[in-house]
Amino acid sequence: MREQRVVAIIQARMSSSRLPGKVLRDIHGKPMLVWVVERARRAQCLTEVMVATTTDPADDMIEQVCRQLGIACFRGNGFDVLDRYYQAAREAEADVIVRITADCPLIDPGLIDVVVERFFEKKVDFAANRLPPPYQRTYPIGLDVEVVSFTALQRAWQQATEKHEREHVLPYLYEIPGRFNILTVDYERDLGSYRWTVDTYQDLQFVQQVFALLPDRESFTWLDVLKIVQDNPHLNEINAGITHKTFKDVDARAQKDKKDNA
Repeated sequence: MREQRVVAIIQARMSSSRLPGKVLRDIHGKPMLVWVVERARRAQCLTEVMVATTTDPADDMIEQVCRQLGIACFRGNGFDVLDRYYQAAREAEADVIVRITADCPLIDPGLIDVVVERFFEKKVDFAANRLPPPYQRTYPIGLDVEVVSFTALQRAWQQATEKHEREHVLPYLYEIPGRFNILTVDYERDLGSYRWTVDTYQDLQFVQQVFALLPDRESFTWLDVLKIVQDNPHLNEINAGITHKTFKDVDARAQKDKKDNA
């Protein structure tokens, strides 16, 4: 029996509604996407790391960055992100998919390994260390790791019909209890109020200041970041009050795009 291919697929696009072009914004001398790719590559459990972007010409720049990094770049549907993930996973011949987003430059490779390890250990269809609101989360926003079998992803791709299920990729798996065998990986303390993702300019400022204080920017862990924000509580005020989208929120541009093409 061949070893299973565990492929991290990083979703990225230039047309963010709240901070356009955010995935290529500079963070301490590198585009944010480069940090995410390099961090993911440090995970021991992964067979491959690839990027899934859209066919929008604006995302040509993302493909160019991927070429420079020497990683595969799949281009697919802009708003049906579930389809984009499914097609990318097929192309990569993935048995297990690790979903990461390009707006999480503080993603921890060690945490990726933990969630993947628990996924295999518990023999589940889906494992995650964070689920979107209104679910309880114990890890900071921005450390999100979702792991799904190709079989479960394919079933979601075949059966999911709601807009939010297509845009947010995996709600079909966890929205209704009992539909799939799922596992949440929790931390020993509730740190879910910390916001370390980049959706707005304030988030970007926060992350840039955190990177400036990191003693080792190449191999830091999420616990190093936690120490920085606890030692410098004023940092948390930079993006305080920014709300995180729920898995029910959908991009209004998707509906407009459908009307324009009708």
